[in-house]
Amino acid sequence: MNYSDLVSAIQAYTENQFPATTVVNNGTASSLSSKAQIDTFITQAELRIYNSVQFPVLRKTIQGAVSTGNQFLACPNDFLAPYSLSIVLADGSYVFLLDKDVNFMRQAYPKVTSTGEPKYYALYGGQSANLTELAFILGPTPDANYVAEMNYFYYPTSIVSAGSSWLGDNFDSVLLYGSLVEAYTYMKGEVDMVTLYNTKYNEALALAKRLGDGMERQDAYRSGQVRIKVT
Repeated sequence: MNYSDLVSAIQAYTENQFPATTVVNNGTASSLSSKAQIDTFITQAELRIYNSVQFPVLRKTIQGAVSTGNQFLACPNDFLAPYSLSIVLADGSYVFLLDKDVNFMRQAYPKVTSTGEPKYYALYGGQSANLTELAFILGPTPDANYVAEMNYFYYPTSIVSAGSSWLGDNFDSVLLYGSLVEAYTYMKGEVDMVTLYNTKYNEALALAKRLGDGMERQDAYRSGQVRIKVT
């Protein structure tokens, strides 16, 4: 199901074309187009799904650089949460760092000038004028330049922007019913219809979790990952 098909389905199921409307915010009136309304239903549904099921498609791997004497490593702009962080030694060997918190890092390595091969990392606060920019703090402070490889959780490009998506191509039922729940909530629809679509959404979500957190996770090595038993 691509974007156009999804929009048509939402309009057909709700029997509503969601015509342009005027909204007032702090005394200022503005027009909200039909597309803007429907796009909000879809993107909100995507966020609910992506935070409910850990599909492999929500992972990204990139490489960066760790510099000598610099204990910080900037997070990617689309970073949400880490899966793993490793450094690559001169001989090509991968060394996976252990995830800790800042308190541990400061206690274990109280002197920034104490250098060595990094063993741990922790999610740190903003390191620039933009406090929303996150960074990792490494311990000990790197004693050389290393290649860093990060595997992390992010939101894929929405079907609204891309026209198609992995979710729309492979599990359109959960996306459709999730969007319908958002649409009927916006419409202040009848309770029985909201309940019906919410039930259908939960049924589709359970099947999605069986795939993402079950079948695709049966031989996972990393501890701490969501893993459900497949029956």
